[in-house]
Amino acid sequence: MIKLAILASGSGSNAEKIMAHFQGSTKAAISLIASNKADAFVMERAKKFGVPTFTFTRKEMDAGVLLAKLQEEKIDWVILAGFLLKIPEELIRAFPNRMVNIHPALLPKYGGKGMYGHHVHEAVKAAGDTETGITIHLVNEHYDEGKIIFQAATSVTPEDTPDSIAQKVHTLEHRYFPEVIESLLGS
Repeated sequence: MIKLAILASGSGSNAEKIMAHFQGSTKAAISLIASNKADAFVMERAKKFGVPTFTFTRKEMDAGVLLAKLQEEKIDWVILAGFLLKIPEELIRAFPNRMVNIHPALLPKYGGKGMYGHHVHEAVKAAGDTETGITIHLVNEHYDEGKIIFQAATSVTPEDTPDSIAQKVHTLEHRYFPEVIESLLGS
C-alpha cells in the first residue's frame, strides 16, 4: 500500500476530495494530514475520514520536524493541497519526484512567491485573460517551477469576478487532482 501525506494550510477542500477518492483504495491510503495551522479546517476534514493529523510551525519544518514525522510514518508521496509555506530543500530531496503540488493557474503564468488563492484570480481578472485553469506539478526548490504533469483550462468571461474565477478553478481542482495523483502512483 502506497502511503500518502497531504500538506495543507487552510480549508482543505482539495484534501477532502483526495481523501474521498482514496477511501477504500487497494493501491494507496492517505496516512497523514499535516498543517502549519492548528486551526485549519482541513484538520476537521481529516477527522471525518479518520486520518491522523500533525501540526508544526515554520520553524519546526525548517528544523526537520516535519521530515522526521513523514519518515517515521513511512510516507511514500507528499501532496501539497493549498500549502502556503516554501518547502525546505532537504524535504524536497527526501521525496525526489514524489512531491506534487496544485496551482490555481496555468503555469508559468501567475506563479511564484505570493501567488496563491485569491491573489492569482485577481491577477487573472486584472490582466483581462480569457482563460485560466490549474497546473499540477512536481515540487522543486523554486515556487511553482517544478515539472508540469497536468493542466486543465477554463474560460474567463468579461463578466467573471475573482470569486467566480475561483469557483471555476476549484471545480477543475476537485475533478482532476485526485485522478492525476492516482495516475502518478502507477499500476
